[in-house]
Amino acid sequence: MTKPDDTNAAIWQSEDIVTHWAAEATNRERLHFPRQRFMAELLPFADDAEFTVLDLGAGAGALSRAILERYPRSTAILADFSDQMMGAGARDLQPFADRYRYVTFDMSGSAWPADIPRALDAIVSSLFVHHLPDERKRSLFAEIFERLVPGGWSLHYDPVTAADKDVEATWQRVGELGNPEMTRKRLHPTHEEHARWQNHIRYMIPLDRLLGFLRTAGFCGVDLYYKRLEWVVYGGRRP
Repeated sequence: MTKPDDTNAAIWQSEDIVTHWAAEATNRERLHFPRQRFMAELLPFADDAEFTVLDLGAGAGALSRAILERYPRSTAILADFSDQMMGAGARDLQPFADRYRYVTFDMSGSAWPADIPRALDAIVSSLFVHHLPDERKRSLFAEIFERLVPGGWSLHYDPVTAADKDVEATWQRVGELGNPEMTRKRLHPTHEEHARWQNHIRYMIPLDRLLGFLRTAGFCGVDLYYKRLEWVVYGGRRP
């Protein structure tokens, strides 16, 4: 059941989000898809390897698309709880129709669907983990660890917070260079933009805490593998 304060559900299970998602497609591709392609490169598989990757909070499937393009014999399971976003993904992923499937999974809880395998080669996420409260981040990383085969990798792409106000101001200034619309949204957001922004930032935390959660779960090879301002790719391997 949706909790009264669950703005994730209110935002991501709305028809409005698909309209917003489509309108932001060009900016999203420019900002995020190069990092998602980089995540595909980080996975330690041969070009012709057959493997299965689970994409948590997959949305419209951009990260899975990057992996499926990079590894032509791979398959992807995309987990999400928004019918609207999964519908958008079904359109974007048409070239890979025989190599992926969606699974409905509300990741605010620990009840994993039976149709997600218990042994996976890799588990990834993009712009998802930062939406979770800290205790759920911690428990999710432990669950991911248990679902990976020995040697399996888990990689994540998220924004993080800065403890230093000078650093935060620098991130903001550089992030808004050449993008007056971003400045406008910060200073004069619409009601919908304000709601999306508050939902975006409310559970964001510093990078060191995320890496600590991975280490506590048992991962080795834990590292920051990419960083530009607040945007980071981080992860680790199950021994």
